[in-house]
Amino acid sequence: MAVYMHLCFLSTFSILIGFLTKKISAKAQYTIAVTATSMLCSLGLIFLGYFGYFKIDVVAKDMMQSIDFKTFLINGILGFLLFAGALSIRLPLMKTQWREITALSLFSTLASTLFIGFILHSITLLLGWHLNLIYCFLFGAIISPTDPIAVLAIIKNLKAPQKLSMKVEGESLFNDGVGLVIFTTIFAVAFGGQAPTVSGVTELFLKEAIGGVIYGAVLGYIVHLFITETDDASMQTLLTLIIPTAGYMLANLLEVSGALSMVISGIIIGNWSKEKSTLKENIRSFEHFWELVDQFLNSLLFLLIGFAMLLVDFTAQGVILALCAIPVCLFCRYMSVYLPFAWFRRTTVYNPYTLRILTWGGLRGGLSLAMALSIPSDRITLPSIGMDLHDLLVVMTYTVVLFAILIQGTTIEAMIRKSKESTLTERGYINLNGKHYRAN
Repeated sequence: MAVYMHLCFLSTFSILIGFLTKKISAKAQYTIAVTATSMLCSLGLIFLGYFGYFKIDVVAKDMMQSIDFKTFLINGILGFLLFAGALSIRLPLMKTQWREITALSLFSTLASTLFIGFILHSITLLLGWHLNLIYCFLFGAIISPTDPIAVLAIIKNLKAPQKLSMKVEGESLFNDGVGLVIFTTIFAVAFGGQAPTVSGVTELFLKEAIGGVIYGAVLGYIVHLFITETDDASMQTLLTLIIPTAGYMLANLLEVSGALSMVISGIIIGNWSKEKSTLKENIRSFEHFWELVDQFLNSLLFLLIGFAMLLVDFTAQGVILALCAIPVCLFCRYMSVYLPFAWFRRTTVYNPYTLRILTWGGLRGGLSLAMALSIPSDRITLPSIGMDLHDLLVVMTYTVVLFAILIQGTTIEAMIRKSKESTLTERGYINLNGKHYRAN
């Protein structure tokens, strides 16, 4: 009951923040405003508690601790957010980008994990602090997957060129399964004493990723058949709720990737059901429903990200490593994207801003924070850093997530605008006083 009560108050707070954001500035990015406001509120609560005012920081911290962030996100609302995001994916356009999306989802996620692990380990050795290489790889696995929630919430609203937008959105939706396999494998080595084997990793990948894709396809097709059997608009929309509710829970029980199954099901409903059934006639009400669900859950999630600062304890060494993690993650993101695109450029011409947008738009968010919070606490202490491993990884992850949302999220619009102008120029348009005209 206490958890439900806290979520009710937090939901109301997130809606009010969104309302005030729209009133103050219609151009402000909704998720960025919610995160920034809740982070400032967290600082305010910490400040009031430090000076002994009402001990309100203790109340707020107890409220956040009552909500299991990992369970709430990964085992709960993630299904709704991924399904809603996948509904807007256009299958014909994604087919033209399958090479890039596959490379970014598979190769780039693994490469980034390894790059971050080796560089972070070298930095700790240089500073004279002891941090095992396996823990550095664990942080790399946590922070390498781009967060579909953060990416879709920000990139989707900026109206980037279609092909470029599809690369960013497609990668963020599909690399979740790969990132989870990498994280689970390294987690087992770090805390379970298991040695990584090719057969073990392959079995885990086939069960999680491939199993999730197959399950999602079957689930989406079954719901699609139900939708085509009714003409009632409300019932058609209600039928889609089967997927992120019972469908998502069943995927978790079957131990297949619920995230990938939601993406596949969303693509099927968003392409087949909207085009081949009477849902096409009620498409506006259907899309409006899922837009509201997506916006509400996103605002609640990013509010929790901002308030997660209340759960963070840190030392000077932890702050130094957290600040070092920002340029390290950006550099490794760039290298992991540059390598496959250097190969693709032999036969394909890309927008000149592709690499920059894929690097700067590779946002991290709630999923990374949820994985960091799942690290066992009070099990591994790091005397040279003065922190528990759990706290250190949370601090580093939280710093990178906040930088991604507040800095990258607010500055990427200029890059996307330039990429759009570049695309229009290639199509024979000229820019005069901010307006584009077709050249004769």
